[in-house]
Amino acid sequence: MPEANGMILSKEEENDNEVRREDQDAINEFGRLNARLDEVKRQVDALKKTLEKIDDASTELMMGDGDNVMLRLGGAMFEATEEEATEYCEAEVERQQEILDKLSEEEAGIF
Repeated sequence: MPEANGMILSKEEENDNEVRREDQDAINEFGRLNARLDEVKRQVDALKKTLEKIDDASTELMMGDGDNVMLRLGGAMFEATEEEATEYCEAEVERQQEILDKLSEEEAGIF
């Protein structure tokens, strides 16, 4: 039962306003959009961090001396040439950027 200033309200004092169906639908839509917006923002932040890590790895590859490097894919490590690793990084940046662009469009559409 609701309380007002620490006191329990009587049945007559309770506010039993009815909500119109359109208003309830608008409230529900707002809740869904707000939840999706939060999810999109978290995904965008994670993708930006991933892109930053890939950029750091690409920079390290550029400073390398041409030796083979270990490339991590999921939970496995593979030996690759610097050229192969660089190509992989470039392809991954492109793939992640496409996802980021789509999420950014979705985020703009929610507003």
